[in-house]
Amino acid sequence: MSLTLKIIIGMILGFLTGLFINILSLNNYDFISTYFVGGLFDIIGSIFISSLKLMVVPLVFFSLSTGVASFDKDKKLSLIAFKTISLYLLTTAVAISLGLLAAIIFSPGVGLNLTTSIEYVAPSPPGFKSVIIDIFPTNPIAAMAEGKMLQIIIFSIFFGVALRSIKDTNSQLIKIMESVTNVVMKMVFILINLAPFGVFCLMANLFAIQGVGVIGNLFQYFLLVIFVLLVHGFLVYPSLLYFFTKIKPLNFYNKLRPVMLFAFSTSSSNATMPVTLKTVTQDIGVNPKIASFTIPLGATINMDGTAIMQGVATIFIANAYNIDLTTLDYLMVILTATMASIGTAGVPGVGLIMLAMVLAQVGLPTEGIALILGVDRLLDMVRTVVNVTGDSTVSTIVAYSEDALDSNNNK
Repeated sequence: MSLTLKIIIGMILGFLTGLFINILSLNNYDFISTYFVGGLFDIIGSIFISSLKLMVVPLVFFSLSTGVASFDKDKKLSLIAFKTISLYLLTTAVAISLGLLAAIIFSPGVGLNLTTSIEYVAPSPPGFKSVIIDIFPTNPIAAMAEGKMLQIIIFSIFFGVALRSIKDTNSQLIKIMESVTNVVMKMVFILINLAPFGVFCLMANLFAIQGVGVIGNLFQYFLLVIFVLLVHGFLVYPSLLYFFTKIKPLNFYNKLRPVMLFAFSTSSSNATMPVTLKTVTQDIGVNPKIASFTIPLGATINMDGTAIMQGVATIFIANAYNIDLTTLDYLMVILTATMASIGTAGVPGVGLIMLAMVLAQVGLPTEGIALILGVDRLLDMVRTVVNVTGDSTVSTIVAYSEDALDSNNNK
């Protein structure tokens, strides 16, 4: 039995177990609540995600530093960075445009006739100046300890550039760092084999607490967001992939299945990053020099799934409060969400901060965010799948453009 099938079985069994507990209200029994939902399921699920996140910082630092050190020229790194960021911004703009278009056509929220009596305090977005300053770490060890990905990326690039300039000793040091990267990848492989158990516990815990009844009145909004996410993930990305690389999308997606399953169960691009890096480099054939830069950057600034949610949520909240939006408002939503994907990168609770920024930009009440919080955790699972698919697609396109893609892996 393949690992992918084992993960799928673990996911389905976890879903059914959690749903069984929720429907029969077994959570009301202290024994079930304490020792299973809040105990066994929560403990194993949390340890599984923590173990995946444990791999992220050493993997990003060592692989990105050695990748940068092996580039021949600084111009090549700059070109790769330009291509990567441009593609991420392009897909984000397309994502939120799709979300807006679908919401305009299907009009979720019409007829709710709400007032601003709902209370919700939107998190404050950081100032642009502080965001730029915070990208550069004052203490790289603290940045690694706190998991500040943009700071880690900046330090790793700086370290790699400096490492390359030391002609006499860098080759030996690079070999050591590459060996450490291989050790971390081996640890990732061990964790992946334990994934079915971790996925089971994560799914059982989630649905035992939330169930599916939370969807309720938000059914139309929920389905619409899911629909647009699927269109973006399985129509837009394959089109871009085939247009730029002529790679058959079906082969690409078959190899990406473990990454998607991990993303769905963990709801975290960062936790999935070690699996994404392993799959993109070993199965799809992207050169590690490219992937070590594009994947961590994508996990930080590529928020296509979140952008889709923002597009649909903006129209949903406007309809719910009977507020009309103009064409200029729609353009401002697209621009604000696209730019905010970089401006708020690495900020905790970034999805809600970005949505609050978008709503404020077009004069919609931020209290409306409270309407969609109930289903946001369920939608986050699918959003993360879209995000990691985007990271892998962009990495493949950039690698192909740099002749750094092993064609034998994509036949």
